[in-house]
Amino acid sequence: MAPPDQGSHLVGLVGAGIGPSLSPALHEREADELGLRYLYRRLDLAELGVPPADVGDVLAAARMSGFDGLNITHPCKQLVLEHLDDLAPEAAALGAVNTVVFAEGTAVGHNTDSSGFARSVAVGLPNVSLDRVALLGAGGAGAAVAHALLTLGTGTLEVFDVDASRSEALAGSLRERFGADRAHRAKALADSLRLADGLVHATPTGMAGHPGLPLAAELLRPELWVADVVYRPLNTELVETARARGCQVLDGGRMAVFQAADSFRLFTGREPDAGRMLRHFDALVGKEHHARR
Repeated sequence: MAPPDQGSHLVGLVGAGIGPSLSPALHEREADELGLRYLYRRLDLAELGVPPADVGDVLAAARMSGFDGLNITHPCKQLVLEHLDDLAPEAAALGAVNTVVFAEGTAVGHNTDSSGFARSVAVGLPNVSLDRVALLGAGGAGAAVAHALLTLGTGTLEVFDVDASRSEALAGSLRERFGADRAHRAKALADSLRLADGLVHATPTGMAGHPGLPLAAELLRPELWVADVVYRPLNTELVETARARGCQVLDGGRMAVFQAADSFRLFTGREPDAGRMLRHFDALVGKEHHARR
């Protein structure tokens, strides 16, 4: 249940290394358009000196301080689960939370990553084949995009993670929800990519604090479409390399905007204009690009 719209909202983002996040500006600009008083604050665990395992302490402090809700990002989307009073059905199915709403004395976890990714694929990769997809990363973001892909109609999803137990756990939960033949643990990413129509990357590699390429460049053949969930920076090394090798590419920008719009609705009870938020996002990214030149 969304909190009642009282015209004034205090929300925040919890994660590690979140200084470059555009979420504060994105949320606050849309609130301005709707005539809301809206403050969005970063609660960076790295700056606060708080280990991710203690995310419950941050939630408790935010709750006591009058926050209406929090967005949750890497590395806390699964760690936060045990500190919540209830989960929305989608968050419970995913086993990951990116949005917490404080209302009526409870902390309720939601997941807007899945819906945000599904919408970004529909808009940004409208004509690609989803028959066979490889997923790199089985954490909170990976779980969200996995459910989105199978809901969109992916026939077979191959899940790869450096932690084999994590990829097997995600594949198992996907089979329970979507069917025995829909998801499998990939033993080798290279083998999965040889047969795949597309690749979705859902690890922290490529983020401002985790630069680099998450796989060997030669695995990116031109027939493969590539989607990255990382959006800070927007043009990750994976995005740039995939484009250079002739792949159809979806950067993480649209997912960031669409999940933000869904979170904004949960925080305020008001309907945001997703198209306007996309324009705000493009303006913010363009402004930063111009400032770096």
